[in-house]
Amino acid sequence: MTANNPKLVLASASPRRVELLAQIGIKPDRIHPADIDETALARETPRQLAERLARKKAEAVCAALGADAAWHGALVIAADTVVAVGRRVLPKAEREDEAQACLALLSGRGHRVYTGLCVHPVGEDGHKARVIESRVTFKHLSRHEISAYLASGDWHGKAGGYAIQGMAAAFISQLVGSHSAVVGLPLYETAHLLSGRGYDVQRAWT
Repeated sequence: MTANNPKLVLASASPRRVELLAQIGIKPDRIHPADIDETALARETPRQLAERLARKKAEAVCAALGADAAWHGALVIAADTVVAVGRRVLPKAEREDEAQACLALLSGRGHRVYTGLCVHPVGEDGHKARVIESRVTFKHLSRHEISAYLASGDWHGKAGGYAIQGMAAAFISQLVGSHSAVVGLPLYETAHLLSGRGYDVQRAWT
């Protein structure tokens, strides 16, 4: 008789990440957002920031659930996406002027998206972490295109002031790397790390 899969906890309130997991047939047993300080440290590179934030989110949720025996051994999935031009980390735009500044900077040039991923068992050691780097190139944006995108509101709360899965897809001339990682959760690497912790991703398919 095959043992059941471990429980899964998604350390995020992002509906995009829930949808991405569903794309590969995975439904978390619990959604538990992590509340951590996401401020970059001095001299921290964008890659290091993405890895640290994903790990810290996983650790925070593991600590919150650690006293509950029902969740011992559950696998916590955490991720964080950092958009950068060189060493400059772009904000998760909350205001229109932030989004406008991001779009003006990204217009007609390439940038990198670093997605940190961490899978951590509750109450146990042995977390696994990865950073997936993708390169995205924007077309030259006209004032009309920027104004229309700002009016759409699709940028709100998005790293770099845009969402690749939304209207901004019309601006992207090239993507080298993982589309799902740029959206917020690298599916290949997620499946690989879960498999390494004894989670059979394909079990739910049938």
